[in-house]
Amino acid sequence: MSQIQSLERYAVEVRKNLLKIIFAASSGHTGGSLSCVDILVALYFGVMKIDPDNPGKPDRDRFIMSKGHSVEALYAVLAKRGFIKEEILGTYGKYNSPLAGHLEIKIPGVELNSGSLGHGLSVGVGMALAAKRSNMDYKVVVLMGDGEHGEGSISEAITAASHYKLDNLIVIVDRNRLQISGNTEDVMALGNLAERYKAYGWNTLECDGNNISDIIETLSSIKNNSGKPTSVIAYTIKGKGVSFIENRTSWHHRVPTIEELNAAICELDNLLKLKYHES
Repeated sequence: MSQIQSLERYAVEVRKNLLKIIFAASSGHTGGSLSCVDILVALYFGVMKIDPDNPGKPDRDRFIMSKGHSVEALYAVLAKRGFIKEEILGTYGKYNSPLAGHLEIKIPGVELNSGSLGHGLSVGVGMALAAKRSNMDYKVVVLMGDGEHGEGSISEAITAASHYKLDNLIVIVDRNRLQISGNTEDVMALGNLAERYKAYGWNTLECDGNNISDIIETLSSIKNNSGKPTSVIAYTIKGKGVSFIENRTSWHHRVPTIEELNAAICELDNLLKLKYHES
């Protein structure tokens, strides 16, 4: 089995786990968590320089989950990568659990308390600037939602990143075109995000955000010597992986019933059987 096939299997397992913990907690952001799984798997297993045994290593790459409300996807990936024990996933949302509904830095592998939209990129700019001034070569990767671009602080951070020539900063936009109140273009039109970033002086790339091979190839092509920060517009499907959740705004913050959970798990298991001939 190739590396890409292994990561695709991980992504299916992550989707199953995040659905289970959302169901058990009776709370969570289902659609947006499912849409960004492939991006997170590609980053944590194929692109970023990280060490689960030494999560605070000074030269590690920094990852900021600016769309911190999609916390379930990151928890499941952190468990799969070995930053946290898989057994604690079942405690998500429960009293005294370390796994809260928004990210906290007490969790190994988490760099920023996040969940309040619009803050992640500003912090990422600061981290990338700190790396430059300290002559360190780590990258800073910020995952943002597309609807998050309605926050004014995002434009300020985009401008600052270009001004300081932060070519060690990478923004990935989960471009699924849906937010809690509807289609992004109806709520606050974003148009061509790639051209927007380019107009601010950014290097801009695009990829299929639900194709791990394409994500890794795109991110691996970025060089930290262009004098420009890089934005990657990753086109995704909200609710990716479960047919009755895909592209449905109602699943932004909806918890599956036991029948829906079982149907979703069955669908994901069937995907593995079909693709990898697993019994």
